[in-house]
Amino acid sequence: ESFIAVKKNGDGDITAFQTSSGRVLDYEQALAEVKAGNIQGVNAFKGRDGETYIRGDADGDPSNNLDNLPTFE
Repeated sequence: ESFIAVKKNGDGDITAFQTSSGRVLDYEQALAEVKAGNIQGVNAFKGRDGETYIRGDADGDPSNNLDNLPTFE
């Protein structure tokens, strides 16, 4: 399973994800799935602010960065 689309707030921050199986996960649900190893192509990392975030695996292809995924409503 992988992320195929994102929902963003007014600041452009990702707030939810749509998966290749059609599930819609809010950020916390998505983070739990990433940490459990259920989502391909992404990883969880701890930011400078101490919070944990989701980011795409570094593969040199900017087209599959999370910010570049299509949006959904």
